[in-house]
Amino acid sequence: MAYEDLRHFIKTIESKGLLHRVQTEVDPILEITEITDRMCKSPQGGKALFFERVKGSSYPVVTNLFGSFQRMCLALEVGHLDDVGRRITELLNQAPPKTLLEKIALLPKLFEFSRFLPRTVKNAPCQEIVHRDNIDLGILPVLKCWPKDGKDGEGRFITFPMVFTKDPETGRPNCGMYRIQIYDKDTTGMHWHIHKDGARHFDKHKAMGSSSMPVAIAIGADPAVIYASTAPLPEAIDEMLFAGFLRREPVEMIKCITSDILVPARAEVVIEGYINTDEMRIEGPFGDHTGFYSPADYYPVFHVQCITHRKDLIYPATIVGKPPMEDCYMGKATERIFLPLLRLEFPEIRDINLPMEGVFHNAALISIKKSYPGHARKIIHGLWGKGQMMFSKLLIIVDDDVDVQDISYTSWRVLNNVDWKRDVVIAEGPLDDLDHAANFPRYGSKMGIDATRKTREEGMMRDWPEEIHMSPEIRELVDRRWKEYGF
Repeated sequence: MAYEDLRHFIKTIESKGLLHRVQTEVDPILEITEITDRMCKSPQGGKALFFERVKGSSYPVVTNLFGSFQRMCLALEVGHLDDVGRRITELLNQAPPKTLLEKIALLPKLFEFSRFLPRTVKNAPCQEIVHRDNIDLGILPVLKCWPKDGKDGEGRFITFPMVFTKDPETGRPNCGMYRIQIYDKDTTGMHWHIHKDGARHFDKHKAMGSSSMPVAIAIGADPAVIYASTAPLPEAIDEMLFAGFLRREPVEMIKCITSDILVPARAEVVIEGYINTDEMRIEGPFGDHTGFYSPADYYPVFHVQCITHRKDLIYPATIVGKPPMEDCYMGKATERIFLPLLRLEFPEIRDINLPMEGVFHNAALISIKKSYPGHARKIIHGLWGKGQMMFSKLLIIVDDDVDVQDISYTSWRVLNNVDWKRDVVIAEGPLDDLDHAANFPRYGSKMGIDATRKTREEGMMRDWPEEIHMSPEIRELVDRRWKEYGF
């Protein structure tokens, strides 16, 4: 059964001993970050943290909700993160029905998918309390995460926001997670990168001559909704439909009070407002998921018109920084969930590993079933032209008998198999906004490494050596007699 809301998930993980309540008073200025960071660096990601008494606020803060593989699986209600990918594969493998019997057999699947569509309601917990006069974002226990966040180190950031916008031409909704810097009681920054759908909606509003753009920020929802807002979905797919698919039940949505934007009905907080299309302001710096401060730059300004929330709201926050952090486990979920979509275009791909140390856009290890000369290079160039894979600064391609989840073994194979002059591809192209190593923002070089076995057609003039393996009979013999050896 799907989680009703954030607190349902919190109750579930607490019942399993996966949440720790901090009852002493803590400061949202840096202290919560340091506590959370230490927990994230503990074995297997530690526990989720519920801070009951937050200095200067009437409301509690919860962090590290998704900061382990176990809690990420619980969030998506699966036994293993690959289970979601298998459901996607099942849907993708449905061939168009040819006969009446096949069409009838497909009806249950179509009916199941239709059940995932978001459902609009008229009343919602997220609107129990409404603030339209004397608006003050200070009622929320927003964190200052790192010492140099914001101008003069005075920046507080909403780090788990779900930002809802609509395409002004098509009316198609979008939900993305873009950090929000608090400027004062009723204005914030809106840090969306130029490659994001929210930024595209902003550009369309501006091109159409609109002076303002309605926006809503939801904070706290059931875990599938939170995760879906981070997912690299095609623009045509509604994140709330995807959340419904994940939770196997539709997401309840409610219309905002000041606009026609729909937001999750069971969110903890909703901040409604607008962005002036001709107004920009310095936002940042911010201690980011790369482990470095992303620099200050000009971004749109969000003006708050209304704040609604639950009577007893719980404020969720995520802390990003040097990996591993909570976002690493969300990123690993994306790696497993979206592998079937990569295979849809590149069926030769067997597996992919985005190492946490590469913060998901700096490195990817990919195994393929190699079928012809230059096959690995085809994958390298193909992935650089595919969605957010275009940001990957390093793609390493290995044969399908390599378990890319075993980084030690993969490293051994790569370092033995590569001739650096022959097997390295250097290219230039788009980079992630947060990449600080390139000479220019959002543009620089990237590398592909073909670490597959080389063939004569690829210029290999010697026979490729065979990897050492013990015979199965001897392995079985030693397994059977292991205790006899006194071990």
